[in-house]
Amino acid sequence: MASVPKKVAERLVAGIKRYQPVLAAAKARDVGEADTVTIIKDMLADVFGYDKYSDVTSEHAIRGTYCDLAIKAEGQLQTLIEVKAIGLDLKDQHVKQAIDYAANQGVDWVLLTNGIVWRVYHLIFAKPIDQELVLEIDFCALSSRSENDVELLFLWCKEGWQRSVLGEYHIQRQALSRFFMGAMLQTQPVLDVIRRELRRVSPDVRIDADQIKEVLVNEVIKREVMEGDKADEARKKIVRASKNALRSTAGKQAKPAGDASGDEVP
Repeated sequence: MASVPKKVAERLVAGIKRYQPVLAAAKARDVGEADTVTIIKDMLADVFGYDKYSDVTSEHAIRGTYCDLAIKAEGQLQTLIEVKAIGLDLKDQHVKQAIDYAANQGVDWVLLTNGIVWRVYHLIFAKPIDQELVLEIDFCALSSRSENDVELLFLWCKEGWQRSVLGEYHIQRQALSRFFMGAMLQTQPVLDVIRRELRRVSPDVRIDADQIKEVLVNEVIKREVMEGDKADEARKKIVRASKNALRSTAGKQAKPAGDASGDEVP
């Protein structure tokens, strides 16, 4: 995860200490959605570093109504924020309308929060439009002394957005997802490595890659990991990465020797 600049880390630590009692008191009073929105706007400014007069807006209409909040950067819509009353348990269905609107606007990220729980969703531009829960934190459970907790908050600070750290975190999560791992286990290079290691353990037994793949698919990898849109997308990413690597290798091999030093080849 990206390192947090010192001044930003100090602001996040101070924000945790300041707003944990504010949120606890608001929950005890069971404040409504409007008052929760007020707290969220203050947190976006004091904790996450956004200017609540220029970066944060509530003027974006969703099918005749308005989303609770939105974040703009240089005049462009970046994130929609759906706010629920602080005492309400959050569910994926609460964010559906904001997801639909974000998809129509070409926005990749949606936040759902009741002030205490913060959920970050990434849109999946498929048919139908879907969303992936990338991150969920309980603000009141954070420790101001925990470096990891501060790094998690940094992911959707203004400074973090400017450095695309949330996108990088999402890519890392995808690479370590069970769908990506399941697809990777079925690739030829991995099958060849498993076959080599099995032959090392049992040198007298003839085993081919197809047999290994059959065991992985039928007995090792769960079916839910191999089927569905997420599994298909993982396979496509691996295929694309493999093709890009092959093209890069072929390009380097085809490049004349003079190119390496920048000299022209006659």
